Parts: sequence; structure tokens; C-alpha cells
Amino acid sequence: MIALLKRDLALSVRAGGGFGLALAFFLIVVTLTPFAVGPNSATLSTIAAGILWLGALLSCLLSLDRILALDYEDGALELLATAPIPMEGVASIKALAHWLTTGLPLTLAAPAFGVLLNLPPEGFLWMTISLAVGTPALSVVGTFGAALTVGLKRGGLLLSLIVLPLYVPTLIFGAEVARRGAEGMAFQTPLALLAGITLATVALLPFASAAAIRINLR
Repeated sequence: MIALLKRDLALSVRAGGGFGLALAFFLIVVTLTPFAVGPNSATLSTIAAGILWLGALLSCLLSLDRILALDYEDGALELLATAPIPMEGVASIKALAHWLTTGLPLTLAAPAFGVLLNLPPEGFLWMTISLAVGTPALSVVGTFGAALTVGLKRGGLLLSLIVLPLYVPTLIFGAEVARRGAEGMAFQTPLALLAGITLATVALLPFASAAAIRINLR
């Protein structure tokens, strides 16, 4: 499993699997927002948490179709299905590799990008915490969507349609944690719900992803 993780990380960096693309798209979203809503500092400060979370979510979508598609095309996925590694472990490693190359860089970059949106200084820490807690769920749910659409031609649009509704709870509670933290309000309830969503997806969805992969390989 460690060898598989190293392989996926190397492919993500070398083959354009989203390592730099997600950060570039995130920066574009953050940069264009002031042009759309106006340069008013108060307005930007109010919507900063939501825009940063929405930008991170959309950036994660860019590389979801590559989680399993490349392995399916070159036959590596069929070999993994017959390997001693359980398919649930393969799905978990795929999700971890996606988070390390997409979710983690977005989490670390969010405070710096928040300066462009006039995010209050008090919100930098909570924006980072909310993304660190919530983005693993985005990767795990994305892996599940990739497993459902693997092998389908032009399945990227279908993948987005499947995954986006499942992302909504994470987006709501993640943005709420960052907003409440920036405003000095109580954030314990949305943070607990966000952590609960992440833990539930990490515990359950690898089994669903493995089942979907097995079905699509038959």
C-alpha cells in the first residue's frame, strides 16, 4: 500500500494529476471574485470564507476523473483487483493520494489567498482548520464518484453531477466554521458536524468505492 501511495503521488506530480492545476484554479477563483462583486472591503470580508471554501471545492473537482481513469486505461486497475491488497485499501490509498496532492496544498494556500479577499486575521486559523478537517471528505467522496464512472467515455461531467450534491453538507459546515471563527462566534457545533461527515465518509465510502470498482471491472 505504501508503494501504491508513492506511485500515485509520483503520477500526480509528473502527469499533471492536479497538483499545480488545482492551486492555479483556486487562485483564479479568488482573483476574479473582487471583479465580480466589487472592491468593497466589507463585502469581500463577509463572503471571504464562503468563496474560499467554494474555490477549494471546485478545485478538487478538476482532478477527480484522473483518480482511477489512468489505471483503468492501462490495465493497472485490473491487476490491483487481483493483488493481495483489498480493493477497499486501494480506494483508501487513491483518496489519500488525491488529498495529499490537492486537498493539502489548497488547505495550506487558503490563508494566503484569503488576504486577497480581505479575510479577517482571526479567520486565517479557522479557515485552515476547517479545510484540514473537511477536504479529506471531498477526496473520499470524489473517489467514490470516480469509482462509479470509471470506464465510461466522457464520464467527467457525470462524475461532477454525482459528486457535487454530496459535497454540499461539507461545504455548508466548512464555510460556517470559518465564518464563525472569523467573527468570534461559537463554532463547536458546525466543526463537530464537519468532523462527523469526514469520519463517516472515511469509514464507509471505501467499501462502496470498492464495490463500484468490482462491478465496473466485470
